[in-house]
Amino acid sequence: MSEHPAAAHHRSLPFRRVVLKVGTNLLTAGTEQLDLEVMAGLVGQIARLRQRGVEVVLVSSGAVAAGRHRLHQAVDRPDLPLRQVWAAVGQSLLMDAYDQLFRWHDVTIAQALLTRSDLQNRVSYLNARNTFLGLLALGAVPIVNENDVVAVDELADVRIGDNDTLSALVAGLVEADVLVLLTDIDGLYSADPRRHPNAELIPLVERIDATIEGLAGGTTSSRAIGGMVTKIQAAKLATAAGVAVVIVNGQTPDVLARLAAGEALGTLFAPADTRMESRKRWMLAGLTRRGAVTVDQGAVVALRNRNSSLLPAGISGVQGEFRRGDIVAVNDTEGRPVAYGIMNYDSDDLSKLCGVHSGHITDVLGHHYGDEAVHRDNLALL
Repeated sequence: MSEHPAAAHHRSLPFRRVVLKVGTNLLTAGTEQLDLEVMAGLVGQIARLRQRGVEVVLVSSGAVAAGRHRLHQAVDRPDLPLRQVWAAVGQSLLMDAYDQLFRWHDVTIAQALLTRSDLQNRVSYLNARNTFLGLLALGAVPIVNENDVVAVDELADVRIGDNDTLSALVAGLVEADVLVLLTDIDGLYSADPRRHPNAELIPLVERIDATIEGLAGGTTSSRAIGGMVTKIQAAKLATAAGVAVVIVNGQTPDVLARLAAGEALGTLFAPADTRMESRKRWMLAGLTRRGAVTVDQGAVVALRNRNSSLLPAGISGVQGEFRRGDIVAVNDTEGRPVAYGIMNYDSDDLSKLCGVHSGHITDVLGHHYGDEAVHRDNLALL
């Protein structure tokens, strides 16, 4: 009997530097407070990985839940200021619990709170990278969270910036081999397993396309912000940067050791064939909500298959406001991101250049910053 292809892929995964993301539902065991027994089991598994020489970065949710419980706020509410208060109280509780548990294994932890702006700026991005690599070199386990007290993206339920996406950006930042997303279901299914008992687990995804993205709908959790939609988005970002991704049930016994041993658990998303250079990984980390451009199908083909620059002639629409030099999403006509790139023209100029041949840029604008809207060296393809 031939081996399932997912098993072969799992066995060949390098497991030297791992980013591990754990969600609220897992840390609370579905309750309203942190479950120390669950956390102790997770910490023990991380400690055993480290004994095998594996470097681990932990991206952990749970601060809001911990703060809400400490303040005796039993019912979750969407009020942004109140949730920021819960995060402020809960972050120290979360770190204190991790510190006590890791100390049993003689492991030092470090807190790292990040915001999107920390990763958008090239200098602060490199500073963060150097800090993480320095911590790993000293044998510490960085524990990462969104700085919820000042970052409103996640807490306002704008689902482009929760800890799933943050973990993908961190995986690219530290050039991890694998991003493991621990959740409370076994992986990506052919349908929502909570509503369709006959849904089948998909063990291997070679490429994230519209079909795979469609399968992610409707599997969000009542307690955790990050559902399967955000996990697929995270997988798309990480695999584009050359990082393998596994979505797996964190309740599976010895799940991390078994993954490290090559066992085929959960859903594996295969990484891009080549690692993305550091500057392009930073472009992915610098996702902006300031704007986007829509490109026609011909431009999509040219970008993906011919390593072309993005020319104004291929742009059919401009959304939002951005300045020259901003990192902006390049979307297809269905609104799906194709790439991210550093723009040569601001949104006002580019709105006038939609569909215009490069030879007529000066005629339209009266100035010229180059024939390309985005040069191919400034594009990070997804």
